[in-house]
Amino acid sequence: MKLCPECRKNYIDETLNFCLDDGSSLIELSPPTGEAATAILSGQSDGHVTEVLPSTSLAEPTQGNSIAVLPFVNMSADADNEYFCDGLAEELLNALAKIDDLKVAARTASFSFRGKNQSMADIGGALNVKSILEGSVRKAGNRVRITVQLINAVDGYHLWSERYDRDIEDIFEVQDEITLAVVDALKVKLLAPEKQAMLKRHTNDAEAYQLYLRGRHFFYKRTPEGFRKAIECFEKAIELDSDYALAISGLADSYVFLGFYEMASPAEASAKLRPLIERAIAIDENSSETNTSRALLITLYDWQHRQSLKYYEAAVAADPRYAFAYHLKSAVCAVLGEHEQAIAEEKKAIEIDPFTPVFNASLAWWYYIAGRNEDAIAQADKTIDFAPNHFFAHWVKGLTFAQQGSYPEAIVSLQNAVSMNQFEDSVRGDLGRVLAMAGEREEAIGILDDFRAKGSGSYISPANFAKVYVGLGEYDEAFKQLEKAVSERAVKLPWFLVDPCLTPMRSDPRFADLLARTGLPQISRSVVRK
Repeated sequence: MKLCPECRKNYIDETLNFCLDDGSSLIELSPPTGEAATAILSGQSDGHVTEVLPSTSLAEPTQGNSIAVLPFVNMSADADNEYFCDGLAEELLNALAKIDDLKVAARTASFSFRGKNQSMADIGGALNVKSILEGSVRKAGNRVRITVQLINAVDGYHLWSERYDRDIEDIFEVQDEITLAVVDALKVKLLAPEKQAMLKRHTNDAEAYQLYLRGRHFFYKRTPEGFRKAIECFEKAIELDSDYALAISGLADSYVFLGFYEMASPAEASAKLRPLIERAIAIDENSSETNTSRALLITLYDWQHRQSLKYYEAAVAADPRYAFAYHLKSAVCAVLGEHEQAIAEEKKAIEIDPFTPVFNASLAWWYYIAGRNEDAIAQADKTIDFAPNHFFAHWVKGLTFAQQGSYPEAIVSLQNAVSMNQFEDSVRGDLGRVLAMAGEREEAIGILDDFRAKGSGSYISPANFAKVYVGLGEYDEAFKQLEKAVSERAVKLPWFLVDPCLTPMRSDPRFADLLARTGLPQISRSVVRK
């Protein structure tokens, strides 16, 4: 049985860790037989609570200290405050990740357990960590109550617990206190540079900070509406603090992905992006986020792929656990024909953040581009097993089946991808290509007609038209569309030019010219079907 020390309510559900009424950490009323326990009472004037702590210390992890930070539970009346809970948990995770002596599970991995009724032992085993930090947040007006607890994932006992009742303006001090308390509870050796990095503040404006957290919440949705709301939040944060580097990087990344997902034309996205990158460089040119944004700009919009690698290398030098930088670096290696390096870099990203669908599906994509079709399908299936509703792995699987000549299976996979991500016209382009190759010409032409109709009011990359014309065998028309894509600097064009499906066109002199103008090396990319 468990007890809420605030309202004194009893709970018989052993899976609950927080009071359903006030969000306070629950305490065990009956420790296991033979297990000594010590009741620790902190000063009640500070809003602290009584906690039962077993005498058993945290078991020494097999690979050093390790922790996962779960998404904090929103106990507020307003469900919209979930952004604040997620943001607070992620900020704590990022701070703890600055410590070399502490292994921290990645955000995607930890947050994948949101709302799941699993034991701490199960979560700890899945994430390969020995301790878990969880919490709840109740936000009302200008006041916030944050309850956190550090749990031994091996035996489920509390190592440390605290409650903070503060004004929202004090949120930075609270975060610092929580972080240092966790470090102390885990007995982690903290070097001076690590402490400085861990407690670094990117803004002192609490309102700007909340807007930044809200913007990041929308950014993670990866939808047209999500990116637009993220842009609005980041812009408001920057209005309050013009030197808020993280908000500037967040705004820049939003425009990067608006362009990458073809929700904006390359010219529109690039025009918004460049001045933001320049501002971020002026404020903090050495941060991993700034270097990554800089690399994205020159590889996606300037096609200076080789030059971008030095900025990705600087990003991982600044933060060796920045999985996103390894992932993006792998994409550059893939487009340069350095297949083994692309695969190695993506595996580094997955090692850091094993539950991110994009990382796992991208590994399948690099296998496909390298001609390792069996590996591509196996990796795509592995991704689908834990992320069945994410379009990317289905898309790669469809491309691979088509390359093997298995058109019915390819069409099913690509149709699944389209149904899961209806704003990705590049996926529909591949579906049109494969439909044409399978003899379904009318359906393929129907997709071209849809592109023309949609293009009258929004941006459609010429590369998507080219895909369908390739499937129809109309290579001259495909070259015309690819020429147009080069002129527009279509963001995804380089990655389409290295696709094995274009092997029949590579002997044409026009293809070598396209490679040169998109910054790609003149190398043979003949692919063996496996």
